[in-house]
Order: sequence, then C-alpha cells, then structure tokens
Amino acid sequence: MTTSREASCVCGQLRLTCQSEPIRISICHCLDCQKRTGSVFGTQARFRRSDVTRIEGESTRFTRPGDSGGTVTFHFCPQCGSTVYWELSSVPEAYAVAVGAFADPGFPAPRVSVYEARRHDWVDLDDLKDLERPG
Repeated sequence: MTTSREASCVCGQLRLTCQSEPIRISICHCLDCQKRTGSVFGTQARFRRSDVTRIEGESTRFTRPGDSGGTVTFHFCPQCGSTVYWELSSVPEAYAVAVGAFADPGFPAPRVSVYEARRHDWVDLDDLKDLERPG
C-alpha cells in the first residue's frame, strides 16, 4: 500500500506531495535549526526525490553552509514564511520535509537524533526507544 502525504505552509500556497514512507525521520538540535524553527530543535522527514510527486507554489530559497561542509537550501513560502522543505547537497537523492508541515499528529516518530551536544537539558527523548544517536 502506498502512503500519500501532503505537506504545506501555513497559508497553503506552497505544498508538496510524497508517495511513500520516509527514508529517515530525524531531530536536529543544531543551533541553526533552533534559529530556523524558533523552537529547540528541528524535525525532518527525508523522502526520495522520485517519491515526491508534486511541488506546487512559489518558494523563496535560502542557502547556508552546513556543519558537514556541504550546503542546505531551504524552500519557504514568501507569503507566510513557513519552511516546507529543503535540499542537502550531501544527500542529493532526497528532499527533507519539515514534519510539522504535514500537520499530522499520527506522523511516525523520529528514529535519529543529531547534534545532541546542543540539546536543551530539559528536552527528554527517552520515550523514543529506538532512537539512534550518532556521534
């Protein structure tokens, strides 16, 4: 069975549709994700580009260097400012999509947590039993 999910910005102008399960769902505690989201971490779901069947609407792009040496290009709505998806030069075969853009409380839980050295002390991820914590 193919799962179809739609992500969108707050105003609905920028949207994309994914026709698969994510290949990775992760939490990032890096300071740039904290600044970008206005929260204490960012949460992303990666999908193969071939499984993103539709991208509609206008996006404004912002590219920044990543800690790994590559670049990250964020696509956000020029009207409401919501970041919907991004491209990582180190993973060109995938799109990363903001999990919150799906507006689905039943979305699967993250399986990877990165930059935990920058995690806020009060963030407790112990309930995520299968969470990988690389490096």
